[in-house]
Amino acid sequence: MMLPLFEWFEATALGDTVRTSLWLFPVLEAIHLLGLCLLGGALLVVDLRMLGLGLTSQRIAALARDARPWLTAGIAVMILTGAPLFLSEAIKCYYNQSFWVKMLTLPVALLFTFTVRQRMATDNGLETSLRSRLLALVSLGLWFTVAAAGRWIGFS
Repeated sequence: MMLPLFEWFEATALGDTVRTSLWLFPVLEAIHLLGLCLLGGALLVVDLRMLGLGLTSQRIAALARDARPWLTAGIAVMILTGAPLFLSEAIKCYYNQSFWVKMLTLPVALLFTFTVRQRMATDNGLETSLRSRLLALVSLGLWFTVAAAGRWIGFS
């Protein structure tokens, strides 16, 4: 049902340029992975703190506030590089189960991160709680799913 749309995506000038270029796809992929590092680092530092596993002398709210620009930058880099990567192989993505897992989990992870997790991070002081630990585990699980599915796209 959506195949004609994906065929159109792949036929765009940007998709064709990335697909036919010798170096553009690998350069975009490398920058995409650097964005993942930014995103992952910003998430991990706060989630691990919410689990009580690191930087325990830091207030969770302060740590979340300091990590937020890095989190936002990582997401921006990943979207700006992910879109042309997708356009270059949209038809392959259409038939790829890992792509659909990533695309279905990504909005859930973003929504969770910028609503539930953010609210918890700004409400909490130095102490972790059962609630903060559960939210951190959910956050880590969602983002691990996005990252693993995204990485698996290249192998399937």
